[in-house]
Amino acid sequence: MFEPAQLRTFLTVAQTLSFTQAAHRLGLRQSTVSQHVRKLEEAAGRRLFARDTHAVELTEDGEAMLGFARTILEANERAASFFAGTRLRGRLRFGASEDFVLTRMPEVLEGFRRDHPEVDLELTVELSGTLHELLAAGRLDLVLAKRRPEESRGQLVWRDRLVWVGTERLRLDPQRPVPLVVYPPPALTRARALEALEHQGREWRITCTSGSLNGLIAATRAGLGVMAHTMGMIPPGLVRVPPRAGLPELGGVDFVLVYGQHDRAARGPAEALAEAILAGGDRLHLP
Repeated sequence: MFEPAQLRTFLTVAQTLSFTQAAHRLGLRQSTVSQHVRKLEEAAGRRLFARDTHAVELTEDGEAMLGFARTILEANERAASFFAGTRLRGRLRFGASEDFVLTRMPEVLEGFRRDHPEVDLELTVELSGTLHELLAAGRLDLVLAKRRPEESRGQLVWRDRLVWVGTERLRLDPQRPVPLVVYPPPALTRARALEALEHQGREWRITCTSGSLNGLIAATRAGLGVMAHTMGMIPPGLVRVPPRAGLPELGGVDFVLVYGQHDRAARGPAEALAEAILAGGDRLHLP
């Protein structure tokens, strides 16, 4: 009933929330992407996206289709791999940013290890800036991390916004410095938060620094301050700080896959894991 090519296009649009970005990632014309989505909606008999000239959003039926599309594509990939008779081997050093600690990333990695048991997967969880440095030094083969929207390196997985988060009980005094809970340098969210506040002319003070996302969450839940975080992954127990608090906008952020250039033998396993991440992108958001 559902064509794999159309499902793959649907997932890509859902992850990037952009027909243009989806076309770029898939190497298709934008008209082809629109055609795939239209045919899938006709096959389902439901509208999957609400779109206008400014934005693309999933409908409730589109949200439901995410899980079905991923399951169908995963089964299709396993069948193709089985009958092709090819088995990937070797070592794959994969780096993922701290943002994914609370998501269902382990399910994606578990599926990859099940499908490719002879690949020796080594996982490094670090700050995005640190991961890019390790990749450049040849110590990683594939990285899933943040980049600034103005940067071009890497394969776009999805686009999100950075927002201020804190506890519901927290009240900011406009006459006092903004209390900040931050990662250490070279964290992108730290840099973005400080740049935005300084551009606004707002005073700030750092109340907690931690290289662990769980450490930052604990400090923010305790009411020590606010932190900059991706809107699609706001941790349980925290909420977006309302606009009336007067904090500056933090802008967008891209999550990308970047390949290393030092170990050519790892290219095959890296591409296979990248495909698994792209197919299971909906697991990398918090419900």
